Amino acid sequence: MAGAHYPRSAGEFQAWFRTDADCLDYLEWLRWPDGFVCPGCGHTGGWRLGDGRLRCAGCGVRTSVTAGTIFDRTRTPLTVWFTACWLFATQKNGVSALSLQRALEIGSYQTAWAMLHRLRSVLVRPGRDRLAGTVEVDETYMGGEEPGLRGGRARGKKVLTAIAVEIRQPKGIGRCRMAPLADVSAASLHPFVADHVEPGATVITDAWQGYHGIAGLGYAHERRSQRAARARGDDPVRLLPAVHRVASLAKRWLLGTHQGSVDEAHLPAYLDEFVFRFNRRRSRSRGLVFYRMLELAVGHDPVRYQDLIAARRPSAVPPLPPRAGAHPPSLDRPVAGRPWRAATPIWSG
Repeated sequence: MAGAHYPRSAGEFQAWFRTDADCLDYLEWLRWPDGFVCPGCGHTGGWRLGDGRLRCAGCGVRTSVTAGTIFDRTRTPLTVWFTACWLFATQKNGVSALSLQRALEIGSYQTAWAMLHRLRSVLVRPGRDRLAGTVEVDETYMGGEEPGLRGGRARGKKVLTAIAVEIRQPKGIGRCRMAPLADVSAASLHPFVADHVEPGATVITDAWQGYHGIAGLGYAHERRSQRAARARGDDPVRLLPAVHRVASLAKRWLLGTHQGSVDEAHLPAYLDEFVFRFNRRRSRSRGLVFYRMLELAVGHDPVRYQDLIAARRPSAVPPLPPRAGAHPPSLDRPVAGRPWRAATPIWSG
């Protein structure tokens, strides 16, 4: 319920989460809405200790509200975390690590980068519904600029990415799914379709041989040949318009918000963020998106910095960990008392 379970505006957000204690209490309510449940033994009930932790009445284990979540062992104040979550959820195109670092006084780019990647790691809800109805499926190459790369399946440094998009009737685009592929063989394309499209759906693809056999997986397969379209004088791009539109939006988003500087090893996380945003583009309340993201965050396992920098290929210069003193100050601060009134006037009379 807007105004009760999540803030409806930036003003309500500032009023709700003025202190780190407010943020901690909200996380506790999200994690245990019906009262404390021991994460170890599952026993309900316990009592609060003097250091703020909770002790299970069953097994006696002590735990904190943030233990076992993506906020586990964080040294970044929760007010900073919540503001980062609010910016991440409410900005139409998201926020880059550099912008977050500047806005929240984060001393290290790596700290801001790791915060955003921890948020991206929770965006895929376990057991989410697969696409249904009529679904277009195709593949493209995603990544930064690469002069000379031509053709939808041309080999190069970019990452081959599969895209599935729901088609709404009589017109419109529904949800989408995106995931990197090892190649364009049936061994890669068939699992992608099976993982992201509900059996019984109508799957529309081009005539690429890697899609042969999809009908045997329980789908109604409709093939559209680009060669036949060219022979008729039609534009092949119009055969799969929804997929091409989503692919174009994703590439534009990567170039606009992140300046195209997305490493191959981290592209799946950025694709998850784009899908999360695209599928909620019609949400009337951005505060609800903020609520859903925090709800996923408290149910997610901890994500360590070393897990985030793991790459498929070793880098010539390994990323540096956050330096000492890089963690931002809390936004829980005393009233400033209108310092501009006490400042030396810049003009007189």
